[in-house]
Amino acid sequence: MLTKQTPSQALLAFNISNIDSLFPGFATGDFAVFYGMPTVLPLSLFLAVRAQLPFQLGGLETNVVFVDGGNTFRLYEVSRIAQLHQLDPREVLERIFISRSFTAYQMTSIILERLKETVNRLGSKLVIISDMAGLYLDKDIPAAEAKDVFNQLTRYLSDFAKENQVATIATYLPHLYSRRNTFFHTATCGRANTVISVRPTRFGQELVLEKHPTLCLGRARFPSQHLTLNEFMES
Repeated sequence: MLTKQTPSQALLAFNISNIDSLFPGFATGDFAVFYGMPTVLPLSLFLAVRAQLPFQLGGLETNVVFVDGGNTFRLYEVSRIAQLHQLDPREVLERIFISRSFTAYQMTSIILERLKETVNRLGSKLVIISDMAGLYLDKDIPAAEAKDVFNQLTRYLSDFAKENQVATIATYLPHLYSRRNTFFHTATCGRANTVISVRPTRFGQELVLEKHPTLCLGRARFPSQHLTLNEFMES
């Protein structure tokens, strides 16, 4: 029997049994980092749809703010995920508010100057920062400047999530190795209270809970990386 949850108790869950056993879900107030394989991108879109579900179904009953760093939003994937949840794709897309940035300077402005006002106006309880580091890896931006600004962003997002009781999930997509990339990754994971990675295994992929304030850390297997999106969502 389903029990009605209050918003303060609600968790944004994957609704995949072995994953949920390890990690019941993202709470409002979390600043979480999701990194590893490219799978983290469709999974963030999956969460953007599930966040709109009722509390008792593992959602947050909320609009979603999607800060798109590097043109990563995939409209057709979101529509397919909505259909798999028996939701109207048009209505789901209308509740995802996208702020696109094509330069690091635009990304900084969106987060530091406009994010709080947007969240308050929409009453959103989920913010997704997609490909958080990508734009700051641009070699045209001096390394010292990029590191200073990125440090400021991670501090801001950590405080923002707690102060506004908004689940804030940053996806950190794979990028070529560099000292700057290593610095950004360390800064992001260091400021987050929840760190989750997706890693390859001999039999597919696994989710690894690397950092959490209360849960036991561990790993759980995802469906095979060879599954289609539809098969993955139905697993």
